[in-house]
Amino acid sequence: MTHLSLAEQLAARHRDATLAEIVKGSSWDRYVVMQVVLLHGSSHDTWSANNIRDLLPEQGRGFLGAAINGLRVAGIIARVWGEEVPSTLESTHGHGLRVWTLTDRGRRIAAGRYHHDSEAAA
Repeated sequence: MTHLSLAEQLAARHRDATLAEIVKGSSWDRYVVMQVVLLHGSSHDTWSANNIRDLLPEQGRGFLGAAINGLRVAGIIARVWGEEVPSTLESTHGHGLRVWTLTDRGRRIAAGRYHHDSEAAA
């Protein structure tokens, strides 16, 4: 069990409060992030926020962490344990980012949403 310092506990509470505020925000942001994750995840085995950040409009970028967590909780994506990559955002000073993959449920959802694109191309 990891014991957090008082500063870490306060930072975690602030983070959680901030994420809660973001989640109460626009469902449009969540939908855009989910679409990008499903589309990117359907053609890539694994990915991180680095890979999808630039695919999002500016409004969706601030919501990315909360949206990814929501997709994880919903069973649409899963963390690839033991894999982490450094953030490419200069402001984060290269802190570690989790690596994700679509779950079977996520792949089914993506296939249902995007299979018509492959039919149109054929």
